[in-house]
Amino acid sequence: MSSINQVLVVEDEEVIRNALKRLLERHDYEVFEAGTVKESLEMYDMDNFDVIISDLRLPGAPGTDLIKATKTPVLIMTSYSSIRSAIDSMKMGAVDYIAKPFEHNEIIETVAKIIREYNREETPASNEEDHEPPVHEMIGSCPQMMELFRRIRKVAQTNSTVLINGESGTGKELVARAIHNLSTRQNQEMISVNCAAIPENLIESELFGHEKGAFTGATATRTGLVEAANGSTLFLDEIGELPLEAQARLLRVLQESEIRKVGSVQSKKVDVRLVVATHRDLKQLVVDGNFREDLYYRINVMTLIIPPLKDRGNDILELADAILQRTCTRLKTPMMQFTDDAGRAIANYTWPGNVRELENAIERAVVLAEGNAIGEELLAIDNEAGKAALKSTQPSQQEISEPIEELSLEDYFQRFVLEHQDTLNETQLAKKLGISRKCLWERRQRFGIPRKKKQSI
Repeated sequence: MSSINQVLVVEDEEVIRNALKRLLERHDYEVFEAGTVKESLEMYDMDNFDVIISDLRLPGAPGTDLIKATKTPVLIMTSYSSIRSAIDSMKMGAVDYIAKPFEHNEIIETVAKIIREYNREETPASNEEDHEPPVHEMIGSCPQMMELFRRIRKVAQTNSTVLINGESGTGKELVARAIHNLSTRQNQEMISVNCAAIPENLIESELFGHEKGAFTGATATRTGLVEAANGSTLFLDEIGELPLEAQARLLRVLQESEIRKVGSVQSKKVDVRLVVATHRDLKQLVVDGNFREDLYYRINVMTLIIPPLKDRGNDILELADAILQRTCTRLKTPMMQFTDDAGRAIANYTWPGNVRELENAIERAVVLAEGNAIGEELLAIDNEAGKAALKSTQPSQQEISEPIEELSLEDYFQRFVLEHQDTLNETQLAKKLGISRKCLWERRQRFGIPRKKKQSI
């Protein structure tokens, strides 16, 4: 590699390609060029460049195909009207995008920044860090997890809003905390909020605060959690559960960097880095009218996808061993190990509750174990799977006719919620069941019982 930074420009329009080449050469870059992705791959070793600048729309194949072909950072160029496509390209791994027509200074500064950051990541210290997952207590070496770890390191260095998507129990809050701990805001406490765990009539007050007398019971002025996160990171878990009124206020935070307390006419500037998470399809919620489209595009800048446990291959056994050691240490029991049949059961089970379910199964087994070996029977995996399969094939009327005392706790929970959710709100349901609202919400997700939305007037 030459000591001069080398740049590959992939652009099918010769006028633009030549102009970009001359501009970069005036700033001491060594520039190579190609008109298509195919031509680039045939002519050059893609890993020998410091940065690749590629148009998004090219004859034959899109510029994003270069992302998978090289470790070199790829800067995508696109027309102003295709910004959404450019954002999609960043989700595929593009390091950044720039809209055409662009200012000369803009592209020179962007290229310099990419090369500077990329070179910093390639230093020996960073390479050592790459062997350690950036997420505390999250273990994984499958391709999906390695890509997730890579993206966490990248997005943590920015102030961009991040959307974490993953099933319940996959560790979305762990990822959010890792982003915060790797960011420049790490010295401030991250504020976490589960949007599903706060009653709908209180969530605006909780998030944005309220003035004294703003509503019945508001006996004093209250600072909201958004303001409490000023200078830090605000993590909103299950943002899909946020009511539309609160969504409008959150949009103002993102657009104007300011909040207004409930009952106040004064606005206040805040500096908050927003990280949100959901297990739901926000795009479908937009279509259904339950999520604002403008807010969706505001938070869908950088998306991190956490794969479900069943798609992580050998990670499951590696993770199970680590959880077992951690659980034994926490419960102060002798170190245990899984028998071969337990290992096979763990590997073959689909884990609908993901890592959280695996942790619960292992903790239960450790508590019940009488020796240092954990067998399949202690994990109760097949019993749970069989019960789920049996439940799905039996008529609901037959199930309802069974005596209450013969039901498992899971069956009782599902029946109680289905029978009473039309007459009781979430707070009342949780109180009757003797659990917290958050626990009620988590069990709803586990058993596939969505909360009924109130009809908008």
